[in-house]
Amino acid sequence: MTSPSPVISAKSLTLTLGSAAAPVPILKGIDLTVMPGETLALLGPSGSGKSSLMAVLTGLERASGGTLSIAGEDFTALSEDALARARRGRIGIVLQAFHLLPTMTALENVATPLELAGATDARDRAKVELDAVGLGHRLDHYPQQLSGGEQQRVAIARAIAPRPPLLFADEPTGNLDAATGHSIVDMLFARRAQTQATLVVITHDPELAARCGRVITLADGIIASDTRD
Repeated sequence: MTSPSPVISAKSLTLTLGSAAAPVPILKGIDLTVMPGETLALLGPSGSGKSSLMAVLTGLERASGGTLSIAGEDFTALSEDALARARRGRIGIVLQAFHLLPTMTALENVATPLELAGATDARDRAKVELDAVGLGHRLDHYPQQLSGGEQQRVAIARAIAPRPPLLFADEPTGNLDAATGHSIVDMLFARRAQTQATLVVITHDPELAARCGRVITLADGIIASDTRD
């Protein structure tokens, strides 16, 4: 019986911004291996490199150096177009600001990415996902007709609907009150458990980080600690 392959494999990963004359090192040699099904928190203060690392791991930012494999695909070897195709189906992202399309209903916000990926049953799958996050009665509502918590539930449904092996959540409760935030975290972890996705949560909240089986603390662009339950 063969061992599963890592869903994230990063070696000597660096990110340098700015100009050649005035380079600004952001990530300074990250080595990270994440196995399928793990729940991982990236913890650290502002400026530690959390969001930059997420941007590189999701292919939204290209690493300056090192190697990166995501769900079996070598992200460091791909063109921009190939990288966009590789992200599709492999990675789901839930952001603090929801990023729902205001002119689309909840159902359309979840179905449209599935349709763009070629799914012929996109609307049916979107309805199932919205039912799963408790919004089966809000399918035809637009984002402005939904509360913040409901909008984030739509965002979770949209991220999980393609069944990506890797799910990222960047400060998913940052725009929500405490009670709503707790319910969203419960929903996020419940859906992750049901779909068996690997979950990476970017947060500065130790309480949210404690929900994960593994906590990595970043400081000044390096991994300062890596602990597991």
